[in-house]
Amino acid sequence: MGFAIFFLLLTVLGAGAAAAWVPVARGSRWLKPLLAFSGAYLFTLTITHILPEALQLLPEHPARVGYWVLGGFFGQLLLEVLSQGVEHGHVHHEAAHGPHDAPGRVPFLLLAALVVHSFLEGSILVRTPEVGQISQNFYAIVVGVALHHVPAAFALATLLRLRLGSFRRVWPGLLIFALASPIGIVFSNYVVLSQLLSTGLYAALLGLVAGNFLHVSTTILFETSPEHRLNWPKLGATLAGLLLALAVA
Repeated sequence: MGFAIFFLLLTVLGAGAAAAWVPVARGSRWLKPLLAFSGAYLFTLTITHILPEALQLLPEHPARVGYWVLGGFFGQLLLEVLSQGVEHGHVHHEAAHGPHDAPGRVPFLLLAALVVHSFLEGSILVRTPEVGQISQNFYAIVVGVALHHVPAAFALATLLRLRLGSFRRVWPGLLIFALASPIGIVFSNYVVLSQLLSTGLYAALLGLVAGNFLHVSTTILFETSPEHRLNWPKLGATLAGLLLALAVA
């Protein structure tokens, strides 16, 4: 558990730090194959691990899981209105220069949307025999979350640097984002684990995050080929993500 927390922290802070010396244009080029890989990996894990576990925990009420998946899917759509797609590596010019926020200030609504998104991701990472799929494949899912956070952290650091004018001022916002998933892990495993498992809330949480992941991963996969042309590097990255997720099942 401690390694997972450290790994997620290091991933976000490392990817954010890279924005200090990697130009945005160059970073966007190498992020695209990573986005395709992480989208396919996350999508596959959601279908083969997260959704089956949610349905197993509520075998008598599978429709409830479906409702939570829908809630997560469309809830993420609303979150992205605030985050402006930073979850999948977008840095929009208007977000960077802040038409709704005074220049030089942290875009708090954007950061809050990312924190909610990240906290929910961390909150499903529970290790206990009562949740077989998640517990058995705990680190496979941790890797999926970490891969998803790399372009998000890079985009967030880039956006904050453009808004705030100094990379030193980026670190507080980046650290808040980095801590969100680890806090979710601690909250679910050490604070409310028994309540989550005894009341069916964990199944609901899995459904919610599954919908969240389905929205993010499909958006990533569609965006990697917006003109529907065959792109071999992206196709290779997508297949690699799919096969790796199947291999760890």
